Amino acid sequence: MNNQDILLSTAYFPPVQYLSKLLMHSTIWIEAFENFSKQTYRNRTIILAANGPEALVVPVEKGRSRKQLIKDIRISYDTNWQHIHWQAIVSAYQSSPFFEVLQDDFRLFFGTKPNFLLDFNEAILERVLNILELSPSFKQTADFEEVPETCLNFRDAIHPKPQKALPDAHFQAYPYTQVFDDKFQFTPNLSCLDLLFNCGSESYEVLLKSIVG
Repeated sequence: MNNQDILLSTAYFPPVQYLSKLLMHSTIWIEAFENFSKQTYRNRTIILAANGPEALVVPVEKGRSRKQLIKDIRISYDTNWQHIHWQAIVSAYQSSPFFEVLQDDFRLFFGTKPNFLLDFNEAILERVLNILELSPSFKQTADFEEVPETCLNFRDAIHPKPQKALPDAHFQAYPYTQVFDDKFQFTPNLSCLDLLFNCGSESYEVLLKSIVG
């Protein structure tokens, strides 16, 4: 466990790399006052479907200004994205070892209509941490600049596009058996859903083995 605080963005069913930081650091800051960034994990997760990696994106309402604080981002329900996401998850993972055990833990997130993305992601993360039996201390930023100087800033480091992700000397994806391993080589750093449905109670050990140094 690292006593240094870490700053992370909010994330929708965050990837394995993100979860590894929750094992490493005792205090986690979640950024609430940054401007919303598109095409990031803030409102997307990547699962492994029959045809390969598939992004599931939570649509958000457009504000009057092009720049909106992440804490003010509202989820859009103009499309039935919840049904689409859940059906994609079922299709991808229904044959995984732990889907039957864990499906009820996650299905409920696709049956309600929370207003704000930040709150929605927080509720999901709480459920994931309960399953992993983790209890780090969380703090939400009160201002974009109001973060301890000693805090490790990973707000923009974990990114779905490899060319935009920053180097992380403390993470190396540890391979585990995935549903479509007969079709694809191991696909690293997918959604926490991929890890949990495939590994169940062994997910914690996989996360530990992904931490370097």
